[in-house]
Amino acid sequence: MKVNLSHFEAALLFSLFTSIVLGVVTKKTDRERVRYGLYCFACFVVALFGLGWLMYLGHG
Repeated sequence: MKVNLSHFEAALLFSLFTSIVLGVVTKKTDRERVRYGLYCFACFVVALFGLGWLMYLGHG
């Protein structure tokens, strides 16, 4: 079985897994882990769109 992901889907998947790991290894309580994981995921998504627009506008 072969999985074909677009660049955007791969970046979202990376963001999701990285946010989960960061939340688990950096915080002590479950509530803090979930909140920090969601915060990291949101930051990754904002950065993804921001950098995407910068590349789009910079390409001319």
